[in-house]
Amino acid sequence: MRVFITGGAGYIASHAALRLLDEGHSVAIIDNLFRGNRGAIAVLERLGGARVSFLEADILDIDTVTRFMRDAEPELVLHFAGLTYVGESVERPADYLRVNTEGGIALLEAMHRASVGRIIFSSTAATYGEPAAAHIPIREDTPQLPVNPYGLSKLLFENELRTAVEKTKSAAATTTAAAPLAAIALRYFNVAGSDALGRLGEDHRPETHLVPLALEVALGKRAHISIFGTDYDTHDGTCVRDYVHVDDLISAHLAAIPALAPGRFQYWNVGIGRGYSVKEVIESCRRVTGHAIPTINAERRAGDPSQLYAEGRAITRDLGWQPKWVELDAIVATAWRWMQAHPGGYE
Repeated sequence: MRVFITGGAGYIASHAALRLLDEGHSVAIIDNLFRGNRGAIAVLERLGGARVSFLEADILDIDTVTRFMRDAEPELVLHFAGLTYVGESVERPADYLRVNTEGGIALLEAMHRASVGRIIFSSTAATYGEPAAAHIPIREDTPQLPVNPYGLSKLLFENELRTAVEKTKSAAATTTAAAPLAAIALRYFNVAGSDALGRLGEDHRPETHLVPLALEVALGKRAHISIFGTDYDTHDGTCVRDYVHVDDLISAHLAAIPALAPGRFQYWNVGIGRGYSVKEVIESCRRVTGHAIPTINAERRAGDPSQLYAEGRAITRDLGWQPKWVELDAIVATAWRWMQAHPGGYE
């Protein structure tokens, strides 16, 4: 299978490309390298050889994306490209709407021009906003009421996908148009860990994710880690999140591929079905590394809901997917092994 991957130099997308290569597929990767890592692409090129093609370009450049897609002749698009920082989205909402929403619309236009009709979209639990206690754990029918521009930008593109599916379905029913679009959105929760074999890892610039931040303290790269808010309505006052291992998340993408159906927009949550607080994650990092990992308390960050974790029965029922990595220490350990071997990240 030939797969087109947007944002393929990023943390999750590069792991997706690696799994596809491991299973014998070919990947065409596009990334503008604004926050993606050229080092991750180098790993993929070394392991995949001629089965990897890479273009440094922006998904908003429809003509360039179309040409690259036509050359690659993919059977499927995995759309990961986007901006992902909640706090930054509050400060720069227009950038998030431009990249995450308008960029997705541009990608759909390129797919139309290149006659590619299947897409799996990297969506997010942030589309749910801050659900009431009655909606925790979060199901797929929980109202989508985002509380930050990041979640809104992803929800708006979900809506664009749904509309595009309906338009192509109507066109196919009345004309000799191509088969209607097949689209899936996977709304996933916090992602952590690294490739179990240590070939790829998590290296953001700047780093904002809790697990690598805590591990950077253990590595001596930071003096402490900040806990943003200790007065949330949770069991220990800190935010609670569902942490899914990156390898499990990629397995969910692969499980979704056979479910792609022309004329249907489908969506599933991807999480392990339980939440860990910020303090519990830091304690896990202390156990795994054997380091103290000092903390300081800080003010809440704008746009941070108190708790988000999945009710995962739907994806297990419909796709047969369930997480293999369910113990937090095991997830953290994979991240720690990669960071110990790559203390400077990909540089």
